[in-house]
Amino acid sequence: MQALLLWRFCFFCVLAAVQVSAQGKNTQGGFLDFNLYPHLTDVDTDSVFTLNAAAKLKHRFSYFSLLNFYSQDGSGSLGDADAFYTEQNIRWQISEGSPLDLTLQLNFRTGEDNDRHRLGVRWRLSDTGFLQEFFKSIHLRYSINLHAVQFDHEDPHIWQLEHSFMLKFPYISNRLYLAGFADHIFNQELPSTIPANPVVMEAQLGYRLVENLFIVSEYRINQYRRSDVNNLALGLQYKFIW
Repeated sequence: MQALLLWRFCFFCVLAAVQVSAQGKNTQGGFLDFNLYPHLTDVDTDSVFTLNAAAKLKHRFSYFSLLNFYSQDGSGSLGDADAFYTEQNIRWQISEGSPLDLTLQLNFRTGEDNDRHRLGVRWRLSDTGFLQEFFKSIHLRYSINLHAVQFDHEDPHIWQLEHSFMLKFPYISNRLYLAGFADHIFNQELPSTIPANPVVMEAQLGYRLVENLFIVSEYRINQYRRSDVNNLALGLQYKFIW
């Protein structure tokens, strides 16, 4: 049943992407990318499907989200999906040309009493005046988000640094990229088997095969897992851009 719901969801997302990209009325640019991972090397219950979405909105607002579906234990990498995790981000650029954004992040996941919401400030270093030429010369886009305030069932003093990047390799191939994120959490009460300030990160190496179809390899680190911290996912990505 979960797998059927997943594929129905993907189908409707594709229809929505086609409609938005065709009309182009509600946003000033954006994308949807669909990532399917038929092969996971170490952790079969890791994410097997990811949907990323982004849109540039009016009045200096922007939107970014990710949605992960996780495979059921013992069902194989493309078996029934029985868990999900999503981040919904609304960002507001504080002034025209500024590299700083005020951010709101809403986290939802499978289970009870575990949703999490954050307020913060994002610094787009690669859009910062005195740093722009350097980042441009190495073909890197990089930002860091300080989630200073957290609302959930845990200690309110938990805070997070979220890094994101996109690196291209035009001197090798315009088809190649490396992109990812690293979330670093502080002041969370955790079992002794988990690092005091755990990191969750992903680095995706992608190569464009044809048009908007990519083959991807994704290296993952999740220090909340007490074993099998590392994982490697292999799959395909298709991107709608408008």
